[in-house]
Amino acid sequence: MSSHDGQAPYSGTLYIISAPSGAGKTSLVKGLVDSIDDIRVSVSHTTRQMRPGETDGVNYNFVTVPEFEQMVSNDVFLEYAQVFDNYYGTSREWVEQQLREGIDVILEIDWQGAQQVRPRMPGCVSVFILPPSRQELERRLRGRGQDSEEVIQRRFSDAVTDMGHYTEYDYVVINDEFDEALTDLAAIMRARRQRREVQRARQGALIASLLQ
Repeated sequence: MSSHDGQAPYSGTLYIISAPSGAGKTSLVKGLVDSIDDIRVSVSHTTRQMRPGETDGVNYNFVTVPEFEQMVSNDVFLEYAQVFDNYYGTSREWVEQQLREGIDVILEIDWQGAQQVRPRMPGCVSVFILPPSRQELERRLRGRGQDSEEVIQRRFSDAVTDMGHYTEYDYVVINDEFDEALTDLAAIMRARRQRREVQRARQGALIASLLQ
């Protein structure tokens, strides 16, 4: 059976998590990884320059533009995009290897990336994170304290556009109180792990012994 159909032989689940800027996605994903075993965040490939404090293979897999373009030609990526002057992409091989090993994988990507991934990985589960109000979203964007008014307004406008794509996702989590939103997000993943086909893949030996 092809591994691209989203079913066996995978025992891990691929999660797409998207959100508008300012909704708190990065903090929630970090909290999720810290609280649940056997789950990893995909490390993207990028052509942008490494920043102080970053580590190749940890923050990003840093490659040159020609290398990235060759990877695109070789259909290496589940999804990729150009953001300003830099390319970003998700390795299909790395994701599939984690899933085969029973590891759940999180892709932190936008709705455009999600549209690329769904046809390639039909078994993926997608979650969209929303802020509790437009006012709170703007407050969070301003709270960074490092952007000009023009940048804040552009980010806010882009965020409103992004939120319009929530209907494309399987689940929606409202990030009002952080701990509650984290509990909701974790509940989705824990529930997915109890599905019959996942348990059959993960707990095959136990189930077989029970039925002897």
